[in-house]
Amino acid sequence: MFAESRPRCLTGSAAYLGALYVLILVVTSERSGEDVDIILARLKNVKAFERFHPSLLQQICLCGFYECLEKGITLYRQGDIGTSWYAVLSGSLDVKVSETSSHQDAVTICTLGAGTAFGESILDNTPRHATIVTREFSELLRIEQRAFRSLWEKYHQYMAELLAPPYGVMESGCSADSKAHIICICSRILPISRLRFSLTPILQVPSERILRAGKILRNAILSRAPHMIRDRKYHLKTYRQCCVGTELVDWQMQQSSCVHSRIQAVGMWQVLLEEGVLNHVDQELSFQDKYLFYRFLDDEQEDAPFPSEEERRESQEELQDTLLLLSQIGPDAHMRMILRKHPSERTADDLEIIYEELLHIKALSHLSTTVKRELAGVLIFESHAKAGTVLFNQGEEGTSWYIILKGSVNVVICGKGVVCTLHEGDDFGKLALVNDAPRAASIEDFNRILRDVEANTVRLKEHGQDVLVLEKSLSSSRTSMHGASSYKVMSGTPEKILEHLLEMMRLDSQFTESGSALDDFLLTHCVFIPNSQLCPVLLTQYPSSTGSEQEKLDYTLHNKRRVIRLVMQWAAIHGDHLQEEDVSMTFLETFLMAVSNDAKLIQALRDQLTELERLVKCKYVGHKVLLRQFSMGDEKLQKRQPIKSKDEILFKVYCCDHTYTTIRVPVAASVREVIGAVADKLVSAEDLILVNLSSAGEKVVFKPNDVSVFSTLSTNGRLFVCRRDQLDSLTPLPEQEGPSTGSLATFEVMSSKDVAYHMTSFDWELFHCVHELELIYHTFGKQNVKKTTVNLDLFLRRFNEIQFWVVTEMCLCSQLNKRVQLLKKFIKVAAHCKEYRNMNAFFAIIMGLSNPAVSRLSQTWEKLPSKFKRFYSEFENLMDPSRNHRAYRLTFAKLEPPIIPFMPLLIKDMTFTHEGNKTFIDNLVNFEKMRMIANTLKIVRYCRSQTFGSDSPLANKNHPEVRTYVRQLHVIDNQRTLTQLSHGLEPRRS
Repeated sequence: MFAESRPRCLTGSAAYLGALYVLILVVTSERSGEDVDIILARLKNVKAFERFHPSLLQQICLCGFYECLEKGITLYRQGDIGTSWYAVLSGSLDVKVSETSSHQDAVTICTLGAGTAFGESILDNTPRHATIVTREFSELLRIEQRAFRSLWEKYHQYMAELLAPPYGVMESGCSADSKAHIICICSRILPISRLRFSLTPILQVPSERILRAGKILRNAILSRAPHMIRDRKYHLKTYRQCCVGTELVDWQMQQSSCVHSRIQAVGMWQVLLEEGVLNHVDQELSFQDKYLFYRFLDDEQEDAPFPSEEERRESQEELQDTLLLLSQIGPDAHMRMILRKHPSERTADDLEIIYEELLHIKALSHLSTTVKRELAGVLIFESHAKAGTVLFNQGEEGTSWYIILKGSVNVVICGKGVVCTLHEGDDFGKLALVNDAPRAASIEDFNRILRDVEANTVRLKEHGQDVLVLEKSLSSSRTSMHGASSYKVMSGTPEKILEHLLEMMRLDSQFTESGSALDDFLLTHCVFIPNSQLCPVLLTQYPSSTGSEQEKLDYTLHNKRRVIRLVMQWAAIHGDHLQEEDVSMTFLETFLMAVSNDAKLIQALRDQLTELERLVKCKYVGHKVLLRQFSMGDEKLQKRQPIKSKDEILFKVYCCDHTYTTIRVPVAASVREVIGAVADKLVSAEDLILVNLSSAGEKVVFKPNDVSVFSTLSTNGRLFVCRRDQLDSLTPLPEQEGPSTGSLATFEVMSSKDVAYHMTSFDWELFHCVHELELIYHTFGKQNVKKTTVNLDLFLRRFNEIQFWVVTEMCLCSQLNKRVQLLKKFIKVAAHCKEYRNMNAFFAIIMGLSNPAVSRLSQTWEKLPSKFKRFYSEFENLMDPSRNHRAYRLTFAKLEPPIIPFMPLLIKDMTFTHEGNKTFIDNLVNFEKMRMIANTLKIVRYCRSQTFGSDSPLANKNHPEVRTYVRQLHVIDNQRTLTQLSHGLEPRRS
């Protein structure tokens, strides 16, 4: 089946970008300015368009079409004349090339994933150079030839960096045999090879902005701490006008809140060193936080000028913006600095930084954490600043595997042009290494790593099958006597993993690797062995008291104590969740009885019995039926308590004519059960479906097995029930539109600090109700583990509520001067949320201010004082998603609990780990994956290790009107409505 021959858009699932597809299916001539703004807001979050200039992206919103294709669809074939250019929104496509132009012998040369683009051959009507076939369900944005040519002519300067260069500049005169080349365009690449290492500077001539940054920093130092730049003597030699590395780091950390650590400051100075604006006196290329001498470029002159009064004033004004710029690009420079070191010179901290980077490179997601740590020691950095550099030719011996850190690489077939373009995160050259094909002679590092990992692997077999795979590692003296070897679980059957962890358990209080692994097992076991299977296994692990020999009795006692310890740890982690399962409660009663009987005979078990009884009786009291309503009202003013699956709720379900029926069902009720409860009241139950209807009119039909759908509604979303043939007639309720006037009169008299405090207090209540395990249920699918995520759903909904609250208030404020004051107020509230370590609300407020409906209010932003613009820029920098949200992670690492983390990022980390790693490998549990999942859950545990309480400083807590206000935010969550309001406030400038 072919796709390109269809000159039309396909209708498909709206799950990926929501309302965007409804708009992007509209004929381009009918798209309004509001449509374009809404599409633009969504596309900005799509990886494929991260590198696009805003002006170009806006034009793409005017002319792009949406395509969704099932697995195995041929988009076009090699030799076809192209009609469209494509960008991959989700999914992946195989690029296949045939020497004979026959699709039967086509070979897949690479895969295009989300964020890649292809089809530039339509610029000159050359035939397609490859066949493109969908590898899985994929979503594409398509631009037709005429529109694409128009964009190329108008935005050539922006598109030249994103697309292949014109084919006229490609190498010509190739032989009849097609040769594949890899061409690198301004790329920074990680090659895994045999010590191919270079210490040449990146840039000979500094860029204007870094030259300016160096000047601002030098002038600021001379103005504020002139003693730092002076002549210095060392070993009888005088070095003119130098600074010391440690002093530069100290000074920089004192100047701005955007500098969070000494490592970050080193990266910022490394930016200047790379471009020659700051130089080591002996021309070393790595900046170090040591007593080493560095000199600014201006001080290379004999009589370097001191800054004038005008220059001092400029340095005062521009210093914070300069530090913010360097903080944004410093992490990349620091990474390059580490990768330029000879592998033998890398410190443990260096290796950890590289390893953290490798965790988020999709090309390495299939490798074990051990292999990634080994790779951190052999990765080498290459930079190719010149477009058109040929990395290797087909048929050459393969010595390297490349991963693109930045830039893009074109795969070119001579005589045919560019086959495809690879971007950040893509890799190439691996196939030749692994298959020992041409280009595969010197691959010692890669093969050594795989060889060493296998040599340190111990496999336990039963009946000829692996049942447990362990990896040997040399433990540190802190965890093992005399540095003895220890073993880490890699994979295994659930029973064998549990058995091994019990054997390794230490009954003293000392933390051990095995203790951490046991914690990981208990946190994640619902993924691979549910409680219904785990409970019988735990009973079999508890030994019976047989035999009379003292040695046997000691061994049995030791094993009993281990199992009791494990069960208590399991019960403590799972808490009230066990109460909801009959099998778990029955097991606990049986187990408690067995331990009680043993304790009558064995004195050593009595202490554990007392603790076990306290834990069981405390946590597993009778079940209470609670009535809850997830809606605006007095219920929000009550202190929040965790919601359980068996709790019951009263809920309104609406019909087509906007009448409703109120039902009472358990929180964990399935859609089938909800429809049954509604049908009982409507007295007609045929062909009913349950629908989530948003304020914008978007409809999502729930599946019969979906559970806890009440908590998944958007802020103003409502549940409707109707027959399938009535779906198109559903319309939102008037109440779903949200407020028509803002709350400025109330909000402006409240203290920003008080608002932030009470917002944090409420957010903490919601966050504290979220069980660690709900993140697992959310990631793996609550239907798959038969659990609910209601508390997590409500906490995530709060993030959206705060975000839309900001946009709503800004768009309902008609007076320009009042709007400027409101903008200042939101920035101050965000700053105080950050003080309270409420990172979730902080992000929500800043994302609200960056919503297109607010960010386009240029008159409002122009009148914002420069001080607040600087604060906002710093906050935006903290939200920068580049290098896997490095800026936020650096800030987070310095925070002490209690912390309310940015929950969407934790969800993203969990999802990345889940989708990038198999749960089972050769029918064995991939325990490395479980360890990574557990590490994210432990972040939540750490954040809540201290409680946010009434003793928190900084705010007046006795403001019930503020408390009520922040718990009952009234918002518009229809992006189209918000955009229309925004255009009414400040019409588009012609």
